[in-house]
Amino acid sequence: MLLHGCDMDRLTEMEAFATVVDQGGFTDAARKMGMSKSAISKHVSSLEARLGARLLNRTTRRVSPTEIGLVYYDRARRVLNDAGEADSIVTAMQAAPSGLLRMSVVTDFGVALLSPVLDEFLAQYPEISVNMVLKNRYVELISEGFDLAIRVGELEDSSLRARRICESTQRLIAAPSYFEQHGRPTRIDELTEHRLLHYSNQSSANVWKIIAPSGEERQVRGTGWLTVNDGQSLLNAAIKGLGIAYLPSYLYHKAMAQGLVEDVIPDLPRSTLGIHAVYPPGRYTQPKVRSFIDFLVAKFADKGPDCW
Repeated sequence: MLLHGCDMDRLTEMEAFATVVDQGGFTDAARKMGMSKSAISKHVSSLEARLGARLLNRTTRRVSPTEIGLVYYDRARRVLNDAGEADSIVTAMQAAPSGLLRMSVVTDFGVALLSPVLDEFLAQYPEISVNMVLKNRYVELISEGFDLAIRVGELEDSSLRARRICESTQRLIAAPSYFEQHGRPTRIDELTEHRLLHYSNQSSANVWKIIAPSGEERQVRGTGWLTVNDGQSLLNAAIKGLGIAYLPSYLYHKAMAQGLVEDVIPDLPRSTLGIHAVYPPGRYTQPKVRSFIDFLVAKFADKGPDCW
């Protein structure tokens, strides 16, 4: 919305009146605003005339708001504060990103994909310092003091804002030595007859959601032959032939390329895990947060469909 001259005059009148109340008089208000005392008085008189109400009690010693003036002051101060905040936001958004960026990152993704690119980000933004906390649980961003979090998989319903960084396919994988000893399942239904390797940090750690050839989502429940809270440890166990793991591609792709693990049921459609940056709600995103998310989106856009 465009501000016409009368709108700008109205804001000036409002600011003059509020400053008189804040300072307790016209002389100090004039000094605060860098205007003459007569100019301040003229703005306040014009405001009272336009509203048709007396906003100030004036005596030779003291100036104080009337009852209706107090009501108007409260609302006027809010409007002026909002205007000042709007100016500050624009200024901050144009400033170079700086300060401490504290983020929570899922351990496996942080180690495998985020740590190797942090040097590029820090080189681009030397005024930002990073504190990356690797956790396999969902942190409470605001109460625990984080600026953002990187989360893998389905997002919980929340008031947080989210931006998709990339995605990763998920596969059932096992070592050739496992198949030699225990055979290879050919259908989803056969998985429960095998040794399964599970994440313990997930609320449904013993349940795998797998897409069947028909496109239907199937749930596989089974007691874990080995259960740990770290994806790399699960991959290591699979490589050793201890069982079947269900892992994202950014963990297993190197091992698969080297022939250390194989796709358990190759005909199954690939399940996809979304990887998102989540950050506190609000109209204003801090430059350090915005610059880091923009960096990740651009960085992983060059990596192909599986983030690597």
